[in-house]
Amino acid sequence: MMNYLFAAFMIIGVVAGAVTGTMDVVLQNIFDFAQTGVDIALGLIGIMAFFCGLMKVMEDSGLCEKLGKAIAPAMRLLFPEVPADHPANSAMALYFAANILGIGDAATPFGLKAMQELQTLNKTKGIATDAQCMLMAISTTSITLLPTTAIGIRAAVQAEGAAEIIVPTIIATTISTIVGIVFTLLFQKTKRWKLENVIEREIAAGTLEVNEDYIGDDPIVLPEGYELKGSASEKVYM
Repeated sequence: MMNYLFAAFMIIGVVAGAVTGTMDVVLQNIFDFAQTGVDIALGLIGIMAFFCGLMKVMEDSGLCEKLGKAIAPAMRLLFPEVPADHPANSAMALYFAANILGIGDAATPFGLKAMQELQTLNKTKGIATDAQCMLMAISTTSITLLPTTAIGIRAAVQAEGAAEIIVPTIIATTISTIVGIVFTLLFQKTKRWKLENVIEREIAAGTLEVNEDYIGDDPIVLPEGYELKGSASEKVYM
């Protein structure tokens, strides 16, 4: 979608320049902002390299495990179905730490790892568990104490005041995180979106796929002769 929007903006700008006779100004702005984009990207390399390296050191030194234990009480409240010794906890701890520092690019690998680990606790293939939904809610509304990437971008385009956004960012992201957690908990309790009810609807529709990599001790037992619909080669679970 973003590609289409940017293409539309470019086409509109060129057409408007041609109609108004200011094509030279349009072309000059295109080249100027292309150079600005390169300057900003190069300026962020140092910041991202430092924090990505810091995250790797934390992971290799075992600090991520200690961090996971330190925030274990909060994790148990938000992710009660995740065992305390499950590897998803350390991955989520690093993911949250990177988001708090405002370095989303460094956080992405840990977020993918955390979601992959949580999938081992998912009985299904296509339905997100409560823990996975909570992880997504917190990651998209994450409390940010130090918006590193945003400060780096501002510093690249302005000489002063790049760090002025720290306090507003803390306030805004704290509110957004609280709202995200509250609404996620509310949806988890509603009849329509409760996980057990969603699974029952999928079974009734014949579209539920069980997760063969599930490591729990209570996997879904599908009805005998259950026929999976909606695939090229129909699969039957007995």
